[in-house]
Amino acid sequence: MSVLAVAEHRRGEVRDVSYELVTAGRRLADGLGGELNLLVVGGDVDGFAEDLNRDGVDTVYTVDDGEEFNHGIHAAAIERLHADLEPTALVAPNSVDGLDYAPAVAQRLDVPLVTDVIDFEVDGGGIEVTREQYGGKVETTYQVDADQYAVTVRPAEWPQAEDRGDAAVEPIDVDVGGESGTTVNGFEEVGGGDVDITEADVLVSIGRGIEEAENLPLVEELADTLGATLSSSRPIVDNEWLPKNRQVGQSGKVVTPDVYIAIGISGAVQHVAGMKGADTIVAINTDPNAPIYDIADYGIVDDLFDVVPALIEEFGGDPPEV
Repeated sequence: MSVLAVAEHRRGEVRDVSYELVTAGRRLADGLGGELNLLVVGGDVDGFAEDLNRDGVDTVYTVDDGEEFNHGIHAAAIERLHADLEPTALVAPNSVDGLDYAPAVAQRLDVPLVTDVIDFEVDGGGIEVTREQYGGKVETTYQVDADQYAVTVRPAEWPQAEDRGDAAVEPIDVDVGGESGTTVNGFEEVGGGDVDITEADVLVSIGRGIEEAENLPLVEELADTLGATLSSSRPIVDNEWLPKNRQVGQSGKVVTPDVYIAIGISGAVQHVAGMKGADTIVAINTDPNAPIYDIADYGIVDDLFDVVPALIEEFGGDPPEV
């Protein structure tokens, strides 16, 4: 009745979703009454194992083969360890990499797979999982009645495990049977633009309330004054006022900053799906019934054209004329 979770790394760093997998996997393991095992494949496996040694993890298994993600090596490693451990649940990130290998592995192992899971409950001999449909407007639950199953979990739905643990670390050897079939030759930023908003500690995000592109310098000045990164909701990108790489939301990027300041953003479910994992959410909106206030830690019900200049002055900046 154990859980096997597959960690993810890129360019020499463990990705945040791996620490979220620890939290999700531990909760699932507790429901099953079993152990949580992590698998990390490729790269600096010793360093990654140390990073992933968080409270709740029983064993970290490592496969020292390759540097970056490789479908063939990952699939072979998961199948080998799955055969050894016979876990009830296989858990992977709902990411580009996770969605690459999870369907293939589930098919080979002959286990049901549910993707993009935002919640789950152990239910008797199976699991009840929750997913979103219709652009996040509806949550649906599915009952999976099986002795073994696989799920991919959506990033930013579980908090990252932070406390150090005392997990055992066990290297394993995997024979991929000759050529793995794929290799990573390098990375190319496609439409990456000037910033990566997923790495920002503080985001100042603007929505329809800015009214027109000529007013953007006001919010840009607030971001500069705070040492923050500027992001936006989808309408700003659709109007071509900011590039696509600045968009937060279901059709943009999922962000988990320390502070997220939502300015003139109503809080549609598609946008909230991309930022609700922020540690602290501050909302500025004239509508006291705006959905953004349902998740905000702090709210200012007022006109952004009055509030933002006041904030800039308070923090030592010089508000531009708009």
